[in-house]
This record gives sequence, C-alpha cells and structure tokens, in this order.
Amino acid sequence: MKPFDTNGAFVPSIPSGGATLRRLAVRGAGMTVFSGGFALAIQVVATVVLARLLTPRDFGLVAMVTTFSLLLSNFGINGITEALVQREQIDHTQASNLFWINLGGGLILTLGFAAAGSLLAKFYGEPLVAPIAVGVSISIVVSSLSVIHLALLKRAMMFSAVAKNEIVARAASVTVSIFFGWAGWGYWALVLGVCALPLSTAVGAWALCRWTPGGPQHAEGTGAMLKFAMYTYGRFSVNYFARNADNVLVGWRFGAPALGFYKKAYDLFSLSAAQLVASTSVVAVSALSRVRGDDAQYRRYLLGAISVMAFLGMGIAGDLTLTGKDVIRVLLGPGWGEAGQIFTFFAPGIGIMLVYGTHGWIHLSIGRADRWFHWGIVEWTVTILLFLIALPWGPQGIAVAWCVSFWTLTIPAMWYAGKPIGLGVTPIIAAVWRYILASLFAGLACYVVFSRLASLAEAPGAIGAAERVACISISFVSVYLGTIVILYRGLSPLKKLSGLLREMAPAGGD
Repeated sequence: MKPFDTNGAFVPSIPSGGATLRRLAVRGAGMTVFSGGFALAIQVVATVVLARLLTPRDFGLVAMVTTFSLLLSNFGINGITEALVQREQIDHTQASNLFWINLGGGLILTLGFAAAGSLLAKFYGEPLVAPIAVGVSISIVVSSLSVIHLALLKRAMMFSAVAKNEIVARAASVTVSIFFGWAGWGYWALVLGVCALPLSTAVGAWALCRWTPGGPQHAEGTGAMLKFAMYTYGRFSVNYFARNADNVLVGWRFGAPALGFYKKAYDLFSLSAAQLVASTSVVAVSALSRVRGDDAQYRRYLLGAISVMAFLGMGIAGDLTLTGKDVIRVLLGPGWGEAGQIFTFFAPGIGIMLVYGTHGWIHLSIGRADRWFHWGIVEWTVTILLFLIALPWGPQGIAVAWCVSFWTLTIPAMWYAGKPIGLGVTPIIAAVWRYILASLFAGLACYVVFSRLASLAEAPGAIGAAERVACISISFVSVYLGTIVILYRGLSPLKKLSGLLREMAPAGGD
C-alpha cells in the first residue's frame, strides 16, 4: 500500500458508516481474531517445546527483565497508533513527524534501559539480569521502526495484511527461540526470540506499507496528535504498572523459579483473554469512531460486541476453571504442576477480563483518552492494594487478587466510560448477565458430576489429564449452551454468533 497521494493526503478513503463500514469492521475483526488465535497457537507450541528445553529459572530470569522492557517497547505502539487511527485527516508531513519523534524516543529508551540493567540486577539479587537487560534493550528501538507503518495500514483498514504480518513475525520469533534453546543457549534463547519479534514485524510492515518518511518539519495537528498519544500511552503505562506489579512482587519476594511458574500460569490466563480484546481493539475503535455521531448505531455496535465478548469469555472462564490444571499438565509436562495450581485461581477472571477490556473502546472512540488515563489511575490504585493484601498468600494469592480486581472494577469502569455519551451500565449488564449465570451453573454442575467419578479423577499421567480435559470440556460446553438457550428462550444468541462468524470468515480474495 502507498498511503499518501502526490499531494501528501492519506489514501484510500474510509467509509464513514453504513453497511460498508460494518462489513469492513466485521471482516477485519474476523481476520484479527483469527491471526490472534493462530499466533496464540504458535505461542502455545513454543511454550510446550521450550518448557522441555529450558528451566523455570530461565523463564523467570527473562521475565524479570521483560516485565519492564515491554512497557518501553510499547512506546508509540500504544498512543501514536490510536492517534493516527482515530484522527479524521492525516497527511504525509504529520506521519513523518510522528515517525521521527517515535524513533528518537525509542533510541533514548533503549540506551536508558541498557544502562539500568545493573540496578535491576541489584533489585532482584540476580547478577544475570544485567546482561539480559542489555540484550533485551535492542528490542525497544527496533519496535519503534514499524509503529507508523502498521498504524497507516490499520487506518486503511487493511487488517488482513497486518494480521498476516503478525503471524509471520510470531513464527519467526518462536523459531529463533526454539532453535537456540535446542542448541543449549539457555535463557539467551528467549532473549533472542524477544528481539526477533519486532525485527520481523518491522521488515514485514515496511514491505506492506511502501512509505518512506520525509524530514521533520512544522505541520499543524502534530501537537494535537502527540497530546492524544501521550494521554493514551500514559493510560497504558499506568495500566501496565498495575498489570505487571505482580511479576515484580513475585520475583522480588519468591525468586526466579517461583516467577517462572507464576508467569506460565499468568500467560495462559492473559493470552486466552487479552489476545481476543487486543486483536479486536483497533478494529472496534476504528469502526466506533466513524459512527459516534449516530447514537443508535454506536450503541448497537458497542453492545453487540460486548455481548459476543461475554459469550466467549464466560465460556472460556468456566471451562478453564475446571480443566486448567490438567491443560497445563498436558502442555508443559509434569515439572510444571505448580503453575497448574496457580492457574486454577486465575481462570475465574478470564470472562470478566474480556468484558472489562472493552471500556477502553468507548474512551478512545469518542476521543476521550484523557478520561481513560484518569480511570487508569483508579485501576492502578485498586489493583496494587489488592496485590499487597494478597502477597502473604504467595503466587496463588496474587492470582486471586487479579480476579477480584476485574470483578470489582468492571461496573464502575463502564459507568465512567459511558458517562460522556449517557450510556449507563444497565444496557451493558443486560448484555452480559445471562452468560455469567450460564457459566456459573454449567461449572457447578460439571464439578459436582465429575468430582464423583473417581476413575476419571484419578487417571494418572498426561493421558489421564487429556481425558479429563476432553470429557469435562464437552460436558461444560453442552450445559453452557443449553443454559443460554433457556435463559434467552430461544436460539437467538447462537444464531447471532453463528452469523457473525460467517461474516468474519475471510473471503477467498482477502
């Protein structure tokens, strides 16, 4: 794609509403969800292999560093991307200015993080953290190379191209990690994989978006976009500190091996939920931004999306609460049993985490990144307090704190996000409560039944664990869907989801 014409104006044009926009948004969501699921599958395969090549300590050492580096790597990715996507008009000069600002910021952050490696090593009491920080720091500046190109592709709603690039980059990253893990490089295999991901992403982004930035110069609107971007990144930073304080606390209090177990449990919790929200966020914001002048259409799009998130999320949460321990046993092997114990306390929060993540769509689509940032401070305060209260109970206590934070914050977050447009929480509750009740009922029913089947519960090894996962999952899904049909007094939610999935399916020419 060549994003700008000879006059520097952005092309192609994007429809402002109606059936065409909906088709593009739904198709884009389908492709991003598919790519997210495919990327997740790649990550799961990598985890299965690497868990047998490396030790929990290796994972813990790298997690001590990436807990901080990922915040800096997202400088621009979270902020400038949204500023470019939601703005009504953008030209070549403005995009060029943002490119150089973002690249300069990435370089400064890279040098600063590399220099701070020794401080991280002292904080954790792990000398190996210092050289790992130097290696991982390279990923920060490399990440900044693709931000503008990817944002321009998303603005043009070329989500299929972005999704395919993400899949290729993820595959390249895990291939690097697996190869060097097999070669005996230990934790350095993970470091090289961390750096390979943004490098592969940048190469693909530049190939897909044939645009070369010009020199920096004055352009009206650059300051406004930077202000919007800084509010968005500020909110991301506050949220990131809240969402990663657990890694810091566990690593500091219990050491690298405990953090390795905890991180694997958290990854299954977070990836299974956050991947769906993250992969659809830009699509949702792009679509909602273009219908914000039509209240009825905006509410219909938003509530429909939240309903789908609740349908999928509550089902995933209920099933993994029952089977998560065995899932980890099958995927990672017998040496990761402690991670399975931790995950049992994470799983009940997956569904509400999906619903909670949608409140950011409202803030961004109506252009109120400042309110999103302000809410982030509230979220940070509540989450950190819960972590500190739960810390004496170890990693399991922190997992419980995660679930409590989402169930506590969701309703206030939705109310605050919808206040400027008079949305209210009543229609949101109406869109999700049946799925919560259905998941709770199906989970309790399956627990009561299968806890009495001693032969299945006591089946040993990975084969026994796989049998439990299969039997419980099939039963749970059947009861869950049946309960939803009863609560809705018909098949309308199933038909709605089926129709949406058909619309989301990529066409042959996409």
